[in-house]
Amino acid sequence: MSVTDDVEKAVAAAFREEWAQVVATLIRVTGDWDLAEECAQDAFAQALERWRCDGVPRRPGAWLTTTARNRALDVLRREAVGAAKLREAAVLTRDEGPYDPYDPDHEGDDSGVRDDRLRLVFTCCHPALPIEARVALTLRTLAGLTTPEIARAFLVPEATMAQRLVRAKRKIRNAGIPYRVPPAHLLPERTTGVLGVLYLLFNEGYAATAGADLMRSGLCAEAVRLARLLARLMPDEPEVVGLLALLLLHDARRGTRVDAAGDLVTLEDQDRTAWDQAEIDEGAALLEGALRRGRPGPYQIQAAIAACHTTAATAAGTDWADIAGLYGELLRYVPSPVVRLNRAVAVGMAEGGEAGLALVAELAAEDDLAGYHLLPATRADLLRRMGRTREAAESYEQALALVENAAERRFLEKRLAECRSA
Repeated sequence: MSVTDDVEKAVAAAFREEWAQVVATLIRVTGDWDLAEECAQDAFAQALERWRCDGVPRRPGAWLTTTARNRALDVLRREAVGAAKLREAAVLTRDEGPYDPYDPDHEGDDSGVRDDRLRLVFTCCHPALPIEARVALTLRTLAGLTTPEIARAFLVPEATMAQRLVRAKRKIRNAGIPYRVPPAHLLPERTTGVLGVLYLLFNEGYAATAGADLMRSGLCAEAVRLARLLARLMPDEPEVVGLLALLLLHDARRGTRVDAAGDLVTLEDQDRTAWDQAEIDEGAALLEGALRRGRPGPYQIQAAIAACHTTAATAAGTDWADIAGLYGELLRYVPSPVVRLNRAVAVGMAEGGEAGLALVAELAAEDDLAGYHLLPATRADLLRRMGRTREAAESYEQALALVENAAERRFLEKRLAECRSA
């Protein structure tokens, strides 16, 4: 492997692991979201050139943060036109040496939380912003997702998502929304948006919208880490604890979701002995504690669904009737077409393929999931299980025309070939 290949892999790994910290730090010290993203991108571009000559630094995150911050200082110096800009430049230069976000002496806010990434989540999730904008903006700045990736996650046109992001940043700037974790009495009003952000952040890591790999493990780990921080901040909120339980129960299976070749392994074919039992036990205990509070919510219900899967000794022993009932309960809180599609799968497994197909047909007729590859993929799987392979092949072809992730594409192609040969 060439030096260029090694450096490109190192930069790609640093992007996955460090993007959020670099951007969050720059937003804190400059207050300018667009400048923070621009300078972070410049730092990663410089890394591609400099690391080929100088080698990959021992602490890539510190190198990238310092490089990006110096770039921001240069921009502010060039554009400084008055005392306000000069004060911003002074903030950037007041520290000596590389910035270390994990330094115990790094200043916190009045919440006592020193983590810039958690501050970023709460800033993005200010109640002055629409809920869709809160989630989209955090995915852009915290996870480094592109506008097209976020648009696909929300099932909206790219131009629509771009406008949401622009308006959200403008609102934060014009309204002077502070960059901090709010004091305890204001935490509840931000909870819904923050939980939604962490959930979608984990989901993008667990099943990447696009790209060569099925998963982006760094995003999963970051979502779990932030969920733990949030649970420590709000231990009496059952939905906060429920989200952490949900993420842990899913994360326990992460290592078995792809094989050595990077191909997708379905839940029923995964090696259950390789699941992370410690995470399963922790998630189940957290869920039990949350449910005892008697205030159920969507994340607790989803965690209960995940627990049905992770506690079943075998795939055949899965209680699909219980799962279908839980999805019905979840629809009371989240009446979305995606939840209805998941319920259709559970009903099909519990009551037979025809019952599941009827629910899928209802969704297809409503057109809310047009362009969503899992709709025809679900229909195809139900038909395949029923032995209707010709119809299943047609639905797999429809799913292949919509899928963007390479690992999922390979899986669907394999299923299509099986149906054709049958």
